[in-house]
Amino acid sequence: MRSTVVRTAAAALSALALLLAPATAHAAAPDETVVMPVREALAALPVQDEDRTGYTRDKFRHWIDADRDGRNTRNEVLLEEAVTAPEQGARCQLSGGSWYSPYDDTYFTGTRALDIDHLVPLAGAWDSGASSWTAKERETYANDLGDARALIAVSAASNRSKADQDPATWQPPAAGYRCTYATDWVAMKTRWGVAIDHAEQTALTSVLDECPNAPIEVTLAR
Repeated sequence: MRSTVVRTAAAALSALALLLAPATAHAAAPDETVVMPVREALAALPVQDEDRTGYTRDKFRHWIDADRDGRNTRNEVLLEEAVTAPEQGARCQLSGGSWYSPYDDTYFTGTRALDIDHLVPLAGAWDSGASSWTAKERETYANDLGDARALIAVSAASNRSKADQDPATWQPPAAGYRCTYATDWVAMKTRWGVAIDHAEQTALTSVLDECPNAPIEVTLAR
């Protein structure tokens, strides 16, 4: 009788433990939308050393016309971000219009003074995990119109100053934009599931410690 009571009690305790145990978090999946404070998102990013072995820019095909509407990715971004809409001529040649470059807090007219910046540079993505992606995944990354933070129209001068640097070695000259820049950087690393290195983590932490711990909403790309 006593052994039966003990077995019954043990079974009850086991069942109770299962009920009280926290649910195991499910792994996030592509196209899932996640929302979390930016500092929490930064803490969740994997940290590893960068590796540029084998990188060439042509491994990220761009600018493409993904929806075949006659406008390539560069022009899609220019049209989306125009402060004053440009005129569209044959083959989507853009003329007139004006744009704001948040990196250097400057307005521009005409497209020649503008570059389309990959917020997280192609080389930086390669260093942080994209070297293992398929060619199609890298093409999608290089032409990412699914999140307005991925590609940004900025002055050619600021974009070329930035080149392939990350926040450890380059920050926007416009100091008032640095919180947005760091927050968007974390969002894009989260979106594409790529790592940060230790210097990048330190720089982002330093910037974000001085910024609101704003929630970021990200639809995962992979």
